[in-house]
Amino acid sequence: MTTGDSVLRTEAVCKNFGSLQVARDVSISLPRGARHALIGPNGAGKTTLINLITGQTKPDSGRILLHDEDVTAVATAGRVRRGLTRTFQINTLFPALTPIEAVTLAVAERKQQAGQFWRSLTDHKETVEESFETLQQLGLGNVATSETRTLAYGQQRLLEIALALATKPKVLLLDEPAAGVPKDESAMLFEVVAALPDDISVLFIEHDMNIVFKFATRIIVLVSGGVLLEAEPEVVRSDPRVREVYLGNAHHG
Repeated sequence: MTTGDSVLRTEAVCKNFGSLQVARDVSISLPRGARHALIGPNGAGKTTLINLITGQTKPDSGRILLHDEDVTAVATAGRVRRGLTRTFQINTLFPALTPIEAVTLAVAERKQQAGQFWRSLTDHKETVEESFETLQQLGLGNVATSETRTLAYGQQRLLEIALALATKPKVLLLDEPAAGVPKDESAMLFEVVAALPDDISVLFIEHDMNIVFKFATRIIVLVSGGVLLEAEPEVVRSDPRVREVYLGNAHHG
C-alpha cells in the first residue's frame, strides 16, 4: 500500500511503561473507506495503540500522521478537529439525556454553539435535524426521545457511535464496540458500522472472530506490542503463527 492513499498511518511507534514495552515499532496504514480490525491476545497493546493514535498517550518515538500531516504532538481535541475520533461510554456520561439531546449537544459542540445551546432548541433547527438524521442512520430514530438509561445495551453502543459521528470524523476508532452486547445485537451493530459512508475509515478492536472475519476487509494482528501480521482475512485465518498465539484460543473463547 502506498502512503498516498492513507488517511491515517503510524510509523515505527514505540511506547514503554517502565520496563514493559506496550508498542514496538508499530507501523500501520488505514486507507480511505477502510474497515480494518485490530486483534490480538489480551495484553497485546491494542487499546494502548488506540490511545497513542488519539493522543491520549504520547509515544516515546515514532510518528502518527493524519492526512499526511504529522499529528504526533497534537492534543486529542486537535486530532478530533482534524477528523480523528473514537467512541466513548455514553451510558456513563448522559444517562438522563435522550439520544436526540445528547447527539444535538455533540453537534452543537462541533459547531461551537454549545455555550448557548440550551437557550432555545428552535434556534438550532439545523443542528437538531442533523442529529436526528445521524440517529436514523444508526437505526435509533424510533428511540430518539427515550432516556438513554432505558435503551437496550446494543442501542447504547450505537449511540456511542452516533456521538462520534457528530464530530464529522474521517477516521473512526472503535474499541470493542460490541463488548457486552448480545450476539444477535452485535451482528446488527457491525452491519451498521459496515454501512457507514465510504469517506469514513474505520479501525475496530473486536474479540469475536466470526464478526472480524465477516466485517473486516483487512486485519492487523498485534502480539506483545508489535504487529505480527497485517493482511486480508483469509490470509490471517490460515496463518499458523496467528493460530498458535491467538485464534486457537479466541475462536471459541
